[in-house]
Amino acid sequence: MLKGIIFDMDGVLVDNRDAHFEAFKVFCGKYGFECPDDKLLPLFGKGNDEILPGILPQEFLDEHGIDKLSREKEAIYRDIIGKTIRPADGLIEFLDDIRSHGVKTAVGSSGPSVNVNFVLEKCGIADRFDAIANGDMVLHAKPDPEVFLLAARLLGLPNGDTLVIEDSFAGFEAANKAGSKVVGIATTYPMEKLKEGKTDMLISSFRELDYRKAADLWN
Repeated sequence: MLKGIIFDMDGVLVDNRDAHFEAFKVFCGKYGFECPDDKLLPLFGKGNDEILPGILPQEFLDEHGIDKLSREKEAIYRDIIGKTIRPADGLIEFLDDIRSHGVKTAVGSSGPSVNVNFVLEKCGIADRFDAIANGDMVLHAKPDPEVFLLAARLLGLPNGDTLVIEDSFAGFEAANKAGSKVVGIATTYPMEKLKEGKTDMLISSFRELDYRKAADLWN
């Protein structure tokens, strides 16, 4: 039965795909590299330790270091998103609904803690989550299930009683490996594309989801 919901952050708590796109383009342009959308989009949902090798030459990464480059890119992202950031459409109402039914909530993100804290604080939703699992707390990024397994453990729940809300294929795979139910939200990818992933339900926004519909996934 539904006892907890784990939310990915990027593309779920906030619709920020375009901000990440812009940040990667600004970051890559600074060093004289191009970052085409069709090369970047398939990497969404993964950690920077996988994204950066997918868009930059290995010799450049070896020279500068992935950790340093990742921190630089994320600082650019926070500067961009900070100007327009707001919770995803219908998110606040959905959080209030599920919590009123006793459902525990957690964040399960591949993003670094500085980004997760930034989003939660800027959107004013930090107090609506019982636990946070982020990329700094795990060894393996999605599609590895580690972050979702950690989030469920922090909630004190078996993964079979949790629902994961995700926007990316790497996230779908991670949630399925963890043994959770999965709802896909069409922010980063269009609905038709999301149908290629393994999910239990697809929504366009949180306006289409409430406690009853989420709980019915166990029936």
